[in-house]
Amino acid sequence: MNRRTWTSVAPGLLALTLCVLAVTVPVPMVALGPGPTYDTLGDVANTPVVKVDGLPTFPTTGHLNMTTVSVTADLTLFNVIGYWMASDHGVVPRDSVYPPQKSDAEVQQENADAFTASEANAEVAALTQLHLPTRVVVGSVVPGSPAAGLLEVGDEIVSVSGKAVDTPIAVTDALASTKPQETVPITYKRGTEQRDAQVVLATSPYGPQGMLGVRPGIEPRAGDITISLGDIGGPSAGLMFALAVIDKLTPDNIADGRFVAGTGTITQDGQVGPIGGIPYKMLGARGAGATTFLVPAANCDEAKANAPDGLQLVKVGTLGEAVTALTALREGKPTTSC
Repeated sequence: MNRRTWTSVAPGLLALTLCVLAVTVPVPMVALGPGPTYDTLGDVANTPVVKVDGLPTFPTTGHLNMTTVSVTADLTLFNVIGYWMASDHGVVPRDSVYPPQKSDAEVQQENADAFTASEANAEVAALTQLHLPTRVVVGSVVPGSPAAGLLEVGDEIVSVSGKAVDTPIAVTDALASTKPQETVPITYKRGTEQRDAQVVLATSPYGPQGMLGVRPGIEPRAGDITISLGDIGGPSAGLMFALAVIDKLTPDNIADGRFVAGTGTITQDGQVGPIGGIPYKMLGARGAGATTFLVPAANCDEAKANAPDGLQLVKVGTLGEAVTALTALREGKPTTSC
């Protein structure tokens, strides 16, 4: 092949090579987009998202949908360009979703743990909002902790360090003034048998107080509430879970036939926290049919700038504010918007 021929062929070969690389070689980016939404008042895979046993429940109408963000990994340059041009997706560095110091499996496990915690927090917040009598139970035990070998999952914690407890927050408060290596009394029930024990507290990674080593959960004094939703990850469904519990346990029918969606983390005392990916969650909600979207107060600016047409934004900072807003919507009264 002479020089003139090679000069004319080389650019074509280079272009072909670049095209092959663009469609075959992964790049360190992921695409974010609208994920599926789930009605917390309904069933998923023939299982109620919120199940209540042994307590009076009331009919509900409408939807209270929690929302998600889809994450697409293993992208090629060709994929990245396509998602970047799409109006309903965005592209971000892979490290922002999957930190390089953690494996994908570790990230998925952390998301699953956060989701489980959001379910527990939602139940606590809802029962507190409803002023229902509650009891504290052992949700899990930290291996190697002072509670290991003593307490079991499902045990009721009656008192800690001489203080009666009826919420997980009360357990935390009872340990707040203790120190590592301090011996404290605890009273617990296993079945119908009440037991007393002396526990030497360990060092807590969260502060100077002593550590017992349990993740306390909450149950109503009568009956049982179960919140479950498959393999979804992350903490952002807490608000919608709590609202579903409240809607099922009160006669007010707060959804009142409307298609309401939303997002937001929730603490045990009902504080609603910000989340990521709200533009995609709103798109997913609107695509599913939602006309109202509950927005954590800290996400309001971003939500207002990206709200799809036909979606009313309602600003909420606490679970109580969310209930008040839904009641106002039902009664035709104004709500606080973003």
